Amino acid sequence: AFLANVDAQSDKTVKFNGNTYKLPAWSVSILPDCKNVVLNTAQINSQVTTSEMRSLGSSIQDTDDSLITPELATAGWSYAIEPVGITKENALTKPGLMEQINTTADASDFLWYSTSIVVKGDEPYLNGSQSNLLVNSLGHVLQIYINGKLAGSAKGSASSSLISLQTPVTLVPGKNKIDLLSTTVGLSNYGAFFDLVGAGVTGPVKLSGPNGALNLSSTDWTYQIGLRGEDLHLYNPSEASPEWVSDNAYPTNQPLIWYKTKFTAPAGDDPVAIDFTGMGKGEAWVNGQSIGRYWPTNLAPQSGCVNSCNYRGAYSSNKCLKKCGQPSQTLYHVPRSFLQPGSNDLVLFEQFGGDPSMISFTTRQTSSICAHVSEMHPAQIDSWISPQQTSQTQGPALRLECPREGQVISNIKFASFGTPSGTCGNYNHGECSSSQALAVVQEACVGMTNCSVPVSSNNFGDPCSGVTKSLVVEAACS
Repeated sequence: AFLANVDAQSDKTVKFNGNTYKLPAWSVSILPDCKNVVLNTAQINSQVTTSEMRSLGSSIQDTDDSLITPELATAGWSYAIEPVGITKENALTKPGLMEQINTTADASDFLWYSTSIVVKGDEPYLNGSQSNLLVNSLGHVLQIYINGKLAGSAKGSASSSLISLQTPVTLVPGKNKIDLLSTTVGLSNYGAFFDLVGAGVTGPVKLSGPNGALNLSSTDWTYQIGLRGEDLHLYNPSEASPEWVSDNAYPTNQPLIWYKTKFTAPAGDDPVAIDFTGMGKGEAWVNGQSIGRYWPTNLAPQSGCVNSCNYRGAYSSNKCLKKCGQPSQTLYHVPRSFLQPGSNDLVLFEQFGGDPSMISFTTRQTSSICAHVSEMHPAQIDSWISPQQTSQTQGPALRLECPREGQVISNIKFASFGTPSGTCGNYNHGECSSSQALAVVQEACVGMTNCSVPVSSNNFGDPCSGVTKSLVVEAACS
């Protein structure tokens, strides 16, 4: 049987088959024998593990080597400049603007659109040497280069990938080169007609001034799929390339640039991540293996977040938002299987511009394991006895288990039986609190890889009769 309370705010008490059941708001209870509750969706008896990312220092070797932790000392950075525009012999030229996804056939995130115009100086779309360039795109990221220099950039959003970028540009007498770099950031793979969504520059592409405009949408455009560095496999350091430059000083905050360095993997077996704070947008490779596309400069909206979150009520995509105004991600996991003893290679392609000296390595270390179980929680599912078996009914129990093999529970940071509040790492005693809680939990758990503590007044005493009590525990493993 399934007993549901669809009221989003109020707990309910119901009778079923002659028995009384308490149903928390917005929850479902499961009764496999139509009598005993083995699970309620609002009273999940589970352990919470909190962890912290501990920085191991910069991955860059500065002039003062003492600033670098020995396990992260590197040989400095090399760099390679990604050229603007068309550099490949297999580039395609045809009139009009081509859709990106079908053109690239998923061979690359990048597609160059390139054309040129000749300026005499008296064109109606000019105001002196200035003109406004309008580019419309289906997304997802657009950069405009005029005569090899970045003139403007724009990006779509999660709600709409469409881009309409109008930026002032400076043209010179004679031939002027216009290069548009269109970048996709993930592609739709579900929903009605997702294959017709498209991406890339769709137009119009138009120069305009005080006395007229020039529509470039139908002119001849040359197309290049991907980057030169991709064709040269710059992301794979095992393939030597003369493109790399090794100087004491390397360019920073410059678009379209590759970076390379060597590092020694952090010791131990804790999970490893790279913090890309300080970088713009790009992709990273460790020993030739991609660890993903990074974009720490892409910030979430400033508004919509809440200080607390409650499971009650229907779900929506705007419910329980967090990290407003912050990057969606700064830490990128490096699987230990990608790392090797001794020297490792890290390669970055930076599209917008950043400072690799700000990159740091971190390791993920468990700080606490916690659990919160009330007297009203069902017993653990694996303790349920079927009607065909006979056994004494077991009540709820709080269970803890160290997350890694070989660890034991070394310390009970907090224990309270009564009306405690808070969250893991920030628990507080309530007005009702048993004085025996800490000693009982320490005796049951310290020195064990896992433990189970019955949640009842028989185990802790009754600090407040007639009140539904809970047990919360925060522990450390080592």
